[in-house]
Amino acid sequence: MRPLSLSALSSCASTSQRSVIVNAYVTKELPIAQAGLLANIGPNGAKSSGAYPGIVIASPSMSNPDYLYTWTRDSSLVFKALVDRLIAGDGSAVSISSLTDMFVTAETNIQQVTNPSGNVTMGGLGEPKFIINETAFTGAWGRPQRDGPALRATTLITYANWLLQQDNASYVTSALWPVIQLDLDYVGSSWNLSTYDLWEEVYALSFFTSAVQHRALREGSALATTLGHSDLAGNYAFQADHLLCFLQSFWNSTPGYVVANPGVHRSGIDANTVLASIHTFDVDAGCDATTYQPCSDKALANLKVYVDSFRRVYTINSGIPENEAIATGRYFEDGYQGGNVCRSAYGLGCVLITEQPWYLTTFAVAEQLYDALIVWAKQGCMNVTDVSLDFFRMFDVSVSTGTYATSSSTYGTLMRAIQAFADGFIAINANYTPSDGSLAEQYSRTNGTPVSAVDLTWSYASALTAFAALEGQAPVTWGAQALSVPSTCYSPVSVTFNVNATTVFGENIYLTGSIPALSSWDASTAVLMSSANYPIWSTTVSLPADTPIQYKYIRKDASSVIWESDPNNAFTTVASDSQTLEDLWR
Repeated sequence: MRPLSLSALSSCASTSQRSVIVNAYVTKELPIAQAGLLANIGPNGAKSSGAYPGIVIASPSMSNPDYLYTWTRDSSLVFKALVDRLIAGDGSAVSISSLTDMFVTAETNIQQVTNPSGNVTMGGLGEPKFIINETAFTGAWGRPQRDGPALRATTLITYANWLLQQDNASYVTSALWPVIQLDLDYVGSSWNLSTYDLWEEVYALSFFTSAVQHRALREGSALATTLGHSDLAGNYAFQADHLLCFLQSFWNSTPGYVVANPGVHRSGIDANTVLASIHTFDVDAGCDATTYQPCSDKALANLKVYVDSFRRVYTINSGIPENEAIATGRYFEDGYQGGNVCRSAYGLGCVLITEQPWYLTTFAVAEQLYDALIVWAKQGCMNVTDVSLDFFRMFDVSVSTGTYATSSSTYGTLMRAIQAFADGFIAINANYTPSDGSLAEQYSRTNGTPVSAVDLTWSYASALTAFAALEGQAPVTWGAQALSVPSTCYSPVSVTFNVNATTVFGENIYLTGSIPALSSWDASTAVLMSSANYPIWSTTVSLPADTPIQYKYIRKDASSVIWESDPNNAFTTVASDSQTLEDLWR
């Protein structure tokens, strides 16, 4: 590793002591995290449990919880971290490239596996997880999850662009592009549909999913142009413009944060939004707020609200001052793992807090801050707005709105304080990492003991990307620079369709209708509905506001399609907000 630039972390220790703590942790943990990640990749990973070549297991844990599966999302994020290291020149280019080629083969196979979400041409790319021998997982699960194809496309596009620089266009066109195109076509046709979010709990719209979908379409359009697919490039860019419009709707100006899942009965304050910012970071985009870049006023305001929401949730955070780092989790109302604690916050009354801090979310906070520092250093100034003022006043109560150049004392004061704040989140994880350096999924909110799945691959990947950002390494750019929201935006409203329909084994209910968002009456691409509340089948779709729409439900199995009887159902979407339609199959 190159020498690290480290700063003071908290009042618990002196500047020099804290710098030593973080420096020692990163020096020790970096090779452990890399080894831990590689151990979970088949076929030769020490803990990959017989996984096929290129398959990433989420964790070797087989009970409480059983994570011995491969998730498209986790696998893609893991290999994106590896490809970034390949491009940065960290590690063996031959071994990382060879492993990535195995991943390409594995994902090529998985795309073709028929599963409960459908097949390769009809919804199957939204299936979230598979058996580690590349066969379908058929148990009950939160499906579809539409972030996976976008993240896989981004990883393979990043790899493809690097290979093109190495004059290896043949592999890109023959092996990578077919996989990428399938994913981009899926994203382009389904980005405005409901999805289970990255935590697999909420079936709604998701900021993280929308943000990574926008990135995939934007950089996919550029790659399609490079490879001579101009028609596809135009379509991906068109859909990306709509998505950029849609992303603006997640911002809640009062009290100033990004709502992770609009319409869901909880605060919406969620690590989902922080992860979206770091995984769509583009150093050339500066502090752009339309794409929620890490140093943008919206992303910084959101980060403060997110971090602060955990200050009184976990016992291990007790007594830590308001401007210092703490342990964070997924969202403060979380009910996954652990015991029960009642907290009242954000107008939600008594909320049972059963979740624990996560290594990857705490690393993510540090990474967003390091990304911001990289951009401020590059552009030689930082801008404080009304939106981000509360964030900056954590470090200087006298700061006011304005632009502060490197020549100003305020710039130096804020840069040093924010560096120390970021380092603090690394130190928090360091404090709760066991002596062997292994990273579980979570650690206890009361005493910091590792809990839940052991050796979580995503935890190791999050350590690697946070450490790279700490070193000042920015991933390759993806085209977020100088983007602007189109003057005429797709104005969406959220419409929930519920239909009471009894089915037999093997049948599913789908929705189709008169506009592209409802597949334009094409039964082969109709919207699969969820049977979670059977016999009520449900889906929530983002549709243009104040628009007359006709629709029907269809019943499909492996060999037949049965349409509802005439006439078509018809309604007009509301001008704003959301609406719910209740129907009975006829």
